[in-house]
Amino acid sequence: MPKPQSIEEFYQEKMNWLPDNLQEDIGHFNVFRLSDCLKDGTMTIQYSRRDFYKVSIIRGRYLYHYADKTIETTGTTLMFFNPQVPYAWESHEEVPDGYFCIFKESFFMDKVRGNLGGMPMFAPSARPFYSLDAVQEQKVTELFLKMLEEINSDYLYKYDLLRNYVAEIIHIALKMEPSEALYQHADAKTRITAVFTELLERQFPIETPAQQFKLRSASDFASQLSVHVNHLNRAIRETTGKTTTAHITERVTSEAKALLKHTNWNISEIGYCLGFEEPSHFNNFFKKQTSMTPSAYRDV
Repeated sequence: MPKPQSIEEFYQEKMNWLPDNLQEDIGHFNVFRLSDCLKDGTMTIQYSRRDFYKVSIIRGRYLYHYADKTIETTGTTLMFFNPQVPYAWESHEEVPDGYFCIFKESFFMDKVRGNLGGMPMFAPSARPFYSLDAVQEQKVTELFLKMLEEINSDYLYKYDLLRNYVAEIIHIALKMEPSEALYQHADAKTRITAVFTELLERQFPIETPAQQFKLRSASDFASQLSVHVNHLNRAIRETTGKTTTAHITERVTSEAKALLKHTNWNISEIGYCLGFEEPSHFNNFFKKQTSMTPSAYRDV
């Protein structure tokens, strides 16, 4: 699998220059107009992972490829890009209109509740796009314009302001989430489910053929969490409506699709990474979930 695009490679590709402070790795931040990032009159964004976060507001019609999904967006859309999930854009507009900012996770270190990856818009399984109405569009656009103005200022504490502007955009999106998605339950079943989800997601993405998915069954997770497997299964079913096995199966299938489409690894290597010692076991698993063999899916 190709390495994640680094923030250095982003600047070389889009700007042909590197900021002086980039190598300091102290939470780099920058903000851009989309129209300033055109290359040969077009905007080309290749499907890959990055090693930085990105927040965008985009107007118009686009195809958005995210993990193994493709989504069409129209109107004005606020987008949040997780560095762990590969993505790409296809524009149907002659001149892309909008803004985006990029930053390393350390830019927000100790400044947000929990961590960025745990927020709804940055969760690997989330739908990271929000359609904005006219009022929301105006608010977000004004915040990006403030960022563009502030990034070029010589104000000593400008990065505190920039951090606040991004946080305000995040909160605009959070207010658009259903309330039940944001409510943090205090009961033990919800805590167990949250830790299970964290353990599951922590094993992905698969970056090299040598990496292997280890916790593959409900019993594996129960052992890791020091709870009885029946207690784990009951907690997850009651809080999510799905079984532990269903969650694991869906995540493994999603990663299998991404690896088949976006790596040149052979099918045996992909199966091994996902915990299948025998290629036939992987083939049977994948066909049961998708009604296609791995090789047929790769050729589609």
